[in-house]
Amino acid sequence: MKERDPKDSPSDQAPPPAGNGGNTAGNGDGHEGGNGGSNGNGNGDGKSNKNHSWDVVDNQLQKPTVPEVYPQVLALPIAGRPLFPGFYKAVVIKEPTVTAAIKELMKRGQPYVGAFLLKDEGLDVDTITNIDQVHKVGVFAQITSVFPATSGKEETGLTAVLYPHRRIKINELLPIKEKHSVAAVEEVASSKTAVAEEGDKALERVSKKAESEFEPEKAVVQKSEANKTDSQYATSFLADDYAVSLVNVENFVEPEFSKKSPYIRAVTSEIVSVFKEIASLNPLFRDQIASFSMSQSAGNVFDEPSKLADFAAAVSAGEALELQEVLETLPVEERLQKSLVVLKKELMNAQLQNKISKDVESKIAKRQREYYLMEQLKGIKKELGLESDGKDKLVEGFKEKATKLAMPATVKKVFDEEINKLAHLEPAASEFNVTRNYLDWITQIPWGQRSRENYSIMHATTVLDEDHYGLKDVKDRILEFIAVGKLRGTVEGKILCLSGPPGVGKTSIGKSIARALDREFFRFSVGGLTDVAEIKGHRRTYVGAMPGKVIQALKKVQTENPLILIDEIDKLGRGHQGDPSSALLELLDPEQNSSFLDHYMDVPVDLSKVLFVCTANVLDTIPGPLLDRMEVIQLSGYIAEEKAAIAEKYLAPAAKTAAGLEDVNVNLTPEAIDALIKNYCRESGVRNLKKHIDKVFRKAAFKVVQEIGEDEKNPVEEKAEEKKQDDATAATEAKPEEEKQVRKPLVVSKDVSIDINNENLKDYVGPQVYQTERLYEKTPPGVVMGLAWTSMGGTSLYIESVLESSLGPKSTPHLSKTGQLGDVMKESTSIAYTYAKSLMATHFPKNKFFDKAKVHLHCPAGAVPKDGPSAGVTMTTALMSLALNRPVSSNIAMTGELTVTGKVLKIGGLKEKTIAAKRSKVDTILFPKDNQADWDELPDYIKEGLTGVPCDTYKDVYDVVFGDIKKEEVENVWSDVLKEEEEKKETTTV
Repeated sequence: MKERDPKDSPSDQAPPPAGNGGNTAGNGDGHEGGNGGSNGNGNGDGKSNKNHSWDVVDNQLQKPTVPEVYPQVLALPIAGRPLFPGFYKAVVIKEPTVTAAIKELMKRGQPYVGAFLLKDEGLDVDTITNIDQVHKVGVFAQITSVFPATSGKEETGLTAVLYPHRRIKINELLPIKEKHSVAAVEEVASSKTAVAEEGDKALERVSKKAESEFEPEKAVVQKSEANKTDSQYATSFLADDYAVSLVNVENFVEPEFSKKSPYIRAVTSEIVSVFKEIASLNPLFRDQIASFSMSQSAGNVFDEPSKLADFAAAVSAGEALELQEVLETLPVEERLQKSLVVLKKELMNAQLQNKISKDVESKIAKRQREYYLMEQLKGIKKELGLESDGKDKLVEGFKEKATKLAMPATVKKVFDEEINKLAHLEPAASEFNVTRNYLDWITQIPWGQRSRENYSIMHATTVLDEDHYGLKDVKDRILEFIAVGKLRGTVEGKILCLSGPPGVGKTSIGKSIARALDREFFRFSVGGLTDVAEIKGHRRTYVGAMPGKVIQALKKVQTENPLILIDEIDKLGRGHQGDPSSALLELLDPEQNSSFLDHYMDVPVDLSKVLFVCTANVLDTIPGPLLDRMEVIQLSGYIAEEKAAIAEKYLAPAAKTAAGLEDVNVNLTPEAIDALIKNYCRESGVRNLKKHIDKVFRKAAFKVVQEIGEDEKNPVEEKAEEKKQDDATAATEAKPEEEKQVRKPLVVSKDVSIDINNENLKDYVGPQVYQTERLYEKTPPGVVMGLAWTSMGGTSLYIESVLESSLGPKSTPHLSKTGQLGDVMKESTSIAYTYAKSLMATHFPKNKFFDKAKVHLHCPAGAVPKDGPSAGVTMTTALMSLALNRPVSSNIAMTGELTVTGKVLKIGGLKEKTIAAKRSKVDTILFPKDNQADWDELPDYIKEGLTGVPCDTYKDVYDVVFGDIKKEEVENVWSDVLKEEEEKKETTTV
């Protein structure tokens, strides 16, 4: 059962004015009974009362009395807060059986129930199944009126207005009989409706007359003792016809007290004082207090402290348990004390609410006043001509910027349209800021503004050589670009793509190119980019829309001909927001980027003068149409000599300066650099080498500080002047600037000297990472060094083959393959095996190795996936080496794909593979004849010490590797083993 919110209907808690016997109901004294509802009949239903008779004394109509003893009542569980004697409360009842029972009580003239607070706040029921569900102390209440809970045609419950008369206590909960169906209950109720309607009409006529003649000041005539029979209060019919909660109760009578008790009068005075404070803060309380004062028969609250305590608890919004304690407390002194505590909390809430309300009102009033004054000030300044409207200033500023730019005609037209729109928009309009931002962007683009380029080839060569060692292809391409521009007098933008392993200087060379050309530089990365709006911009209709990265670059560099570096173009993503690689097609196409259309700007922007430089580790992941628009320059990894030169000229001096050892005698010897390259940093680039050199100099700096010690204090230079002020002045006056202290660098004596050489290098970088140059110093039969290309550069890749079991006449051939090989390499393995068997059968028919051998072919480093079409020659050579039982020279490396007919096919990455071969200390490299041009283009310092052997067919490979073996030796290499097995077989047969 739910209570109606007291905030919605304050009269539910506070009693109405006394003496009101009409529709709004009077308070009804505890011993006199409440009003009856609309008719004042005492039962609250506005219908005829058959059990109560009306007594006339001195021609006055009087109300019936409320029974002083009512041992058994219908129990209603109340949720939220308890009820208090003397104060109305409206409750909502939903269960049909309970509503039907209440209607029957009203018809019988017994509108009395017991209301008890539920212990569980979340429970919402209309019947009590267990006595522990409710608090045992409640109130004996009279139902003054009932009406439907909803305004719909179908009744889903009813609202009953209860008037509590006194406190009662539950002694026993009667068990609920089996519930009747709703239809049965309605049938019982409807059968009695016809009889009741006639009585209702008669009672309505009587009640109208009673309202005009009723005087509450007259004494109520008590009914005769003969009428006070047990049958008048019997509720046994409810148990028979309705599944409701019936309880046996007893009155909870408060002990006698003295109204003149000093303690009672003191607490009463305090409660009245608190009420006055609350009334001054909350008008709702003021009305309730007025109603309570008017309803008191004594006219003085000090004469009725018990009612005052109940009133204080009834009107406060305290916790349910606190209010229940007040209800259960019988001694007036304790009840007053508990009510005072509840009321004090209500006062605190009212004060807090009032404070919040005042703060909000003051802030609003302050803002309104400031706004009013500012508007007045603007109006005065505008009238005096001292200040123009902010919008006019914006328009003038945009027009002034536009005059300094060489906007194309189409852009100028759009600019004028947007300026006119801005001039007619109100600053408060949402489109005002959108238009202002657009005009800000369109005037920030450097239309017709170009930086003067340097066409000096000498200057460019010097700058490029200062920053980078090697990279001849890139430097030559930039010098060609400058030469063309010098001859034409103007340059067009180009799109270059630098492809190579990490750490070879792709990104840093972009900065050097910009410096060599005296161009502005802007870099942005597209690695992992999935949103096409990052390239093409957002539509202006979106909140927070802005142009793409290219337009942002032009705004930052303020020139039409910068160098824009697009990093990691091979790592472009693709998502729900579009395909960024497709958006780059327009940007990087020389035929289209002269009128690049950004979604935000929506005007063509000329990017034909921009030099685009892209970087990538691999070209395979770049879409074909995009790759076709770029001029690719391959950057191979560095050989050991190049790394050593880079370390000595660039890395070591920079690391020494960064470590604060510029003026200290700390030297990294060339031997130590060679050891770093050989034993610690074998990757293609120099990024890892740079990290190790930085680590060496940091360790050296730590040693220097340890040797000098920290006894001497470093001098401190105070740049801010000291101001002498008294403590009082310093406390009141704020210092505009804090005193800054700059620490001087530590001066190191020239006697301190540290040399990092090959002997003590491990003290700085730890033990060696690579112990040997290659996996096999001397290769056994069946093992051959191949060459592979990776995104990190070239590397050596050994191919191993072994016999799984000994050869014999009964052996069957088989080939096992391991090493996490890809599909292409698996096919290469099958081709190599087939060709090796074909070669043996054709040229060496007496060698039955492949007819009997179970061979296992493996590529080491099984955790690394391997794939690619360049290992066929190496695999065939490994199988042939095993079949001939002849090791291949450890100084030979090879690469190339093979067909089943023995043709050696062209491969890629020859430069990287050659560098890997040189790093592995080989002296002969076999490669496809079709790669002869690639070999010829290799720099001499890379080919130095290497002998390149181009091979057209596998016969060329065989002649180099196994050319000194005679045919008889090949045919007889396994003959002894097979012959011994055959002889053993013949001996066993005999």
